[in-house]
Amino acid sequence: MTTKGHRLSEHGEQASHGEQASHGEQASHGEQARQADKPDKSDKPGHDEQAGPGEHAEPRIPPRPKGDWDAAVLDALSVIRLPDNAVKPERGRPVSNIVGVFSWHPALAKAFFTFNNHLFASTLSARDREIATVRVGWLRRSEYEWAQHVQMAAAAGMSAQEIDAISAGPDSAVWGPRDAVLLRAVDELVTDRNVSDETWKQLAGFLGREQLMDLVFTVGAYDTLALAFNVFGVQLDPGLAGFPPDGS
Repeated sequence: MTTKGHRLSEHGEQASHGEQASHGEQASHGEQARQADKPDKSDKPGHDEQAGPGEHAEPRIPPRPKGDWDAAVLDALSVIRLPDNAVKPERGRPVSNIVGVFSWHPALAKAFFTFNNHLFASTLSARDREIATVRVGWLRRSEYEWAQHVQMAAAAGMSAQEIDAISAGPDSAVWGPRDAVLLRAVDELVTDRNVSDETWKQLAGFLGREQLMDLVFTVGAYDTLALAFNVFGVQLDPGLAGFPPDGS
């Protein structure tokens, strides 16, 4: 994967993020996730060859036109609080596609964005949050989530080399012990729906109790968003760079 040269476009007004891991005879503690670090259609059982997750030619739920927004929509969107590392949208720029999709369901939008405000201002640092979120987007093959949060990871101060290494996972030589165990915990949460005792013990050496809780809810929330983005067929916003063509 190469993020260098990707145009970091302005971040729309959004609360940015499906394959369900098998719990039968699966590789334990995130091993399955690390074996599937490349978004290759061939490793997506159960999906037709025409369109994998997030690859629908047309959106199943298109963004609601801004001219159709009513008072309920405006009230719902009024709760959005962008994180400090979000690239603020330019005046007059079209709203992001995910905000347009959420606009069809104001009650859901208001409830989710209110919760997401906590994730944006949680006890996790912006860097930790974006490492986790970009990894979730990559593992879930959610191009929209991944692309939005690659921008936010860069805005949080991550280097292009570090952002590239997120796709490689916790075993990349780029990572020190703290980042490696954070990524391993994300892999286990996404793949096993749990965290192994050993990973939890190591993670607890770096994160406090509230941070551990916030990490679990962050991964869970963006895993849910990745699923929604893929199912709804949310398309990339104009100017937003998606997965590299070679998927590496």
